Amino acid sequence: MKQELQTATLRAIDTSVGVDQLLEIDKRATLMLGKVRDAMLAPHPAKDAPRFTTTTLSALCGIDRARLNYLIGKGDLPPGEAKGVGKSRTFSLTEARQWIRAESGLPFRPNGQSGVSIVAANFKGGSTKTTTVMTLAQGLTLRGHRVLVVDLDPQASLTSLCGLLPEKDVVEGDTVMPLISGEATDLGYAIRPTYWDGMDIIPSMPALFAAEFHIPSQVISRRNDPSWQFWNILGNGMKSIREAYDVIIFDTAPALSYLTINALMAGDGMIMPLPPRSLDYASSTQFWSLFSDLVENFRKQGFEKRFDFVSVLLSSVATDTSAPVVRDWIMDTYQQMVLPVEIPSTSVAGATSAQFGSVYDVTKWEGSQKTYQRARQAYDGFVDLINQKIAAKWAAGQEA
Repeated sequence: MKQELQTATLRAIDTSVGVDQLLEIDKRATLMLGKVRDAMLAPHPAKDAPRFTTTTLSALCGIDRARLNYLIGKGDLPPGEAKGVGKSRTFSLTEARQWIRAESGLPFRPNGQSGVSIVAANFKGGSTKTTTVMTLAQGLTLRGHRVLVVDLDPQASLTSLCGLLPEKDVVEGDTVMPLISGEATDLGYAIRPTYWDGMDIIPSMPALFAAEFHIPSQVISRRNDPSWQFWNILGNGMKSIREAYDVIIFDTAPALSYLTINALMAGDGMIMPLPPRSLDYASSTQFWSLFSDLVENFRKQGFEKRFDFVSVLLSSVATDTSAPVVRDWIMDTYQQMVLPVEIPSTSVAGATSAQFGSVYDVTKWEGSQKTYQRARQAYDGFVDLINQKIAAKWAAGQEA
């Protein structure tokens, strides 16, 4: 009798989830994300870029403090702001970039050369792909470049990192979707400025997932049109903006989707962030298996794909016992493609991402300076390596 009562009680509990409940979850999630973002970004309505001290600016420019002070006195470059007598000066990002362009001696895009396009790709979610794109874009602006990031992931994490709420600030017409559907012929319509000087974005939102239905339907309806290539829609749409930006970086979904294929075909270079974990390594091998089959089929159709560089970045590197073993697998597999820098797994990454930012968004780190510097130096090293590859492509273009 007791067992029957317990059974009856259990049967009375309705744990099913229907459409109404799903809609309610969506409503609560959207409201909560809005509250979180408002709290993180208060009291400003949008994200603010950090300010730079004279010490930081000197390091970015590669000059000593004495020369920086001399140039401030000379008056040809922004003097920054000093609050109070004897207070050190700080510089806005815009001012810092002017200094970098004038004093760093870094290589910039030569006249007549187009911008370099880079695609970040990986099948595995959680590989730090979006964080890698964001920090690379910010880091390259701190080397004096003008950068465009293109969010091709319907999850729109990169869009959020750039200070936009996908469900609130972005509509489908702001994404690459009008290009995909044929309503537009180039991507100029979708470019938006961000809070970060020198970095613009083509944002994303969940409705961008419709591209995965539209492109294959076009493959069928236009199968008799030899001039139309489903893998080259983005490549054709970005021709006009290559002249406006030094670097264009695509962030892709964790899948070999139609948009990811387009980004890979449009990319001059490719970066694969790869944590040294067994499942991530296995996922990377699946990526190359599918991608190699794809490009082989394209080659049969007369489309030969060649990257100027392919770089594997060891990311989110932890100190657990499995990391060295998987690192050896990665080194044996990808050899010279593996960059000689590793991004450590630190509390800095988690703390900054929770605030919709990166290590470059920090004006003053409140935690361990040693931990922050370890993360910052790793990303700086990564950015410098990619910057060298970009400069090499421009140099090769001048020699051609």
